[in-house]
Amino acid sequence: MSEKKRPDRKTFRQAMGKELREHKSSFLVFSILRVLVIVTLVRQIMLGSYESAFFCVLTLALLYVPSWLQVKLHIELPPALEITILCFIFAAEILGEVNAFYVVVPNWDTMLHTLNGFLAAAVGFSMVILLNDNEKLTFELSPFFLALVAFCFSMTIGVLWEFFEFSMDWFFHTDMQKDTIVHAIHSVTLDPTNSNKVVTIHNIQDVAVNGSSLGLGGYLDIGIIDTMKDLFVNFLGAVVFSVTGFFYARSQGKKKTPAQNFVPSRKSADHDYLRQARQSAQETVPPGR
Repeated sequence: MSEKKRPDRKTFRQAMGKELREHKSSFLVFSILRVLVIVTLVRQIMLGSYESAFFCVLTLALLYVPSWLQVKLHIELPPALEITILCFIFAAEILGEVNAFYVVVPNWDTMLHTLNGFLAAAVGFSMVILLNDNEKLTFELSPFFLALVAFCFSMTIGVLWEFFEFSMDWFFHTDMQKDTIVHAIHSVTLDPTNSNKVVTIHNIQDVAVNGSSLGLGGYLDIGIIDTMKDLFVNFLGAVVFSVTGFFYARSQGKKKTPAQNFVPSRKSADHDYLRQARQSAQETVPPGR
């Protein structure tokens, strides 16, 4: 069987099994989170909350993604990166969506967007290294260029996600862009002379819609503050990784920085479980077949 051909399911499952158990720390986290998700899934089904049950099923699938990527793309994710991704998935879907942490826990969304900015920058940084055919050339590239790619990639992912949130709210009437209560507004729309002058309303204590008070204690900003806050904390996460990635690249991988624990690498032959499974399958095929 050619290595370029798609492996059969049995071979791929064997490689996945070995990949999941490669690092004890990440496998322990994976196992604990999987049990918690299954327990949550059963509970949501018993409660008749099928939307939450869907999020649980989605989370179970997403927990396998880091290992799937490692097998499929022949890359090695550092345990710190893999554990962070697994915890991020659990925090976003199970805690955030199913248990409503986005609503009941202050700044939960902000924390996840900051972490997303850091992780997305790590992905962008790693893409330059992993997609470069010549490993020796990797660190001959400008460290500033690598850091800039990481930063721009992270911000692009952040913007695309905000596009997705807006689209879901606009077309499907969800509330992914969470609203913010403010006590002052500044708008030229309120200018009766239409001369582009900003009109300010201070100390807003209540707002009525169609004659009914919203009872929120202020004016309800629809999404824009949440969007800009998400992009700003994404920016902070991207800057943190880009700066550490710059020093990592400048030292040609020798200087110990936080980036070192979040940069994937190509798999070595003794850790390429898919290739090993293919070779084993070839050896077990009877001659003449």
